[in-house]
Amino acid sequence: NCDDQLVSALPQSSFSSSSELSSSHSPGFAKLNRREGAGGWSPLVSNKYQWLQIDLGERTEITAVATQGGYGSSDWVTSYLLMFSDSGQNWKQYRQEESIWAFSGNKNADSVVYYKLQHSIKARFLRFVPLDWNPNGRIGMRIEVYGCTYRSEVVGFDGKSCLIYTLNKKLINALKDVISLKFKTMQSDGILLHREGQNGDHITLELTKGKLSLLINLGDTKTHPSNALINITLGSLLDDQHWHSVLIEHFNSQVNFTVDKHTHHFHAKGEFSYLDLDYELSFGGIPVPGKSGTLSRRNFHGCFENIYYNGVNVIDLARRH
Repeated sequence: NCDDQLVSALPQSSFSSSSELSSSHSPGFAKLNRREGAGGWSPLVSNKYQWLQIDLGERTEITAVATQGGYGSSDWVTSYLLMFSDSGQNWKQYRQEESIWAFSGNKNADSVVYYKLQHSIKARFLRFVPLDWNPNGRIGMRIEVYGCTYRSEVVGFDGKSCLIYTLNKKLINALKDVISLKFKTMQSDGILLHREGQNGDHITLELTKGKLSLLINLGDTKTHPSNALINITLGSLLDDQHWHSVLIEHFNSQVNFTVDKHTHHFHAKGEFSYLDLDYELSFGGIPVPGKSGTLSRRNFHGCFENIYYNGVNVIDLARRH
């Protein structure tokens, strides 16, 4: 039920804009169904360089948006872009179906156009960027945003630290393993995840030149020389200081590797069982020099959010020692 109204209770100081036509057209009047001021926000000049911005006060999960024109006017927006940010400095455009998504806006001043997002946004700041508006009027907007509090556990890494999770051997299921996390960084290289076994086999998730590589070395080169090493690379420009999600699922020999919304499915042939690996998982770096040889060994510098290993909240465990 993540559909609370997020804008209606915000103070005027939470709104800002590229410009305003007058003090009665200021961004603080841009709340859905309100009639205060001139009945909505309008910029000084109607062109494609204008924007209306909301500060939700904290990182929030946003599931839907709604727009109206200026109350009782000929001012409304017929299409717009949505941008979001954690900092208010570094912006990302809402995308759908692999491309930047232009939202259909209003056909008159007072009817509400509601849009349920195909995938939710997690952000503190939102920007509405008008693309087109009523040719017989100007840009005019009233808006509402729907969503809920976003609960998250975040941990920062300074490039020298790592988080080690020692597994309970009783809980290990050799047939199924699921690791999920989000990360954010400005550094193009660093180790996100590492796990190493007795005979040189290891699993490493590493950021290299802004791309993520999942390296699985079965170590069993005598029996399966051709299948010993698997290296899958996904994503690009992942060092853009935005959150990116990672999911690694292993069922028997089937492995699914997902970065953001792109998944690579493959089979790890040979003796691929996590039982051959130590019961220790390190996040953010490699704690002791191993036998892996080929790694850059640069520890991760940035933030992780919501690290889960088979449903266990690893950051929460670390906080509680």
